[in-house]
Amino acid sequence: MTDFTPHEQPELPYDFNALEPVISGEIMEIHYTKHHKAYVTNLNTALEKYFEANQRWDLEAMIALQRSINFNGGGHVNHSIFWTNLAPEGEGGGGEPTGELGVAINKKFGSFEKFMEKFNAKTTAIQGSGWGWLGFCPEEKTVKIITCQNQDPLSTKGMIPLLGVDVWEHAYYLQYKNVRPEYLKNIWRVVNWGNVAERYEKAMGKV
Repeated sequence: MTDFTPHEQPELPYDFNALEPVISGEIMEIHYTKHHKAYVTNLNTALEKYFEANQRWDLEAMIALQRSINFNGGGHVNHSIFWTNLAPEGEGGGGEPTGELGVAINKKFGSFEKFMEKFNAKTTAIQGSGWGWLGFCPEEKTVKIITCQNQDPLSTKGMIPLLGVDVWEHAYYLQYKNVRPEYLKNIWRVVNWGNVAERYEKAMGKV
């Protein structure tokens, strides 16, 4: 088993209460220490079993583990992006995208305000649990709004993730109850556009 290297949960780049009043410290602590941690733990368990099955060349077992790897691996990938996409107000959070990213958003959606309106409308409409994404399409060399169910990573749609917003109930329910649109309206106050712009530049460098 020396070839199996477990994944690790990245450190949160700010205190649990740093995103208040937009996201409460209680939500952040539960979200990070319970939900994200569970995804990492379960992913490592599934991958270790997959590694063992692969050593035995047990195809049926490998196929059976794919669902757990996709769900928990997607949860780990998505949350690792989500934490860096956010920052406290006045400390990188809020404002509008500038530079090449700002130009790309305005070109695609007409304005930043129209982008937010479309993003919030599509993400609010997700049935059940999922994520709203601003992604980069390598084929078309443009940004797009994409939604994903459950913990499916954006990469499964051939897109590069730039900004992800978690709309599982655990991300907002303790504070916003069942009013998902209010959560989406407020989260723009803590979006770290510097981080999103860095992701955009890296994505552009791959095409």
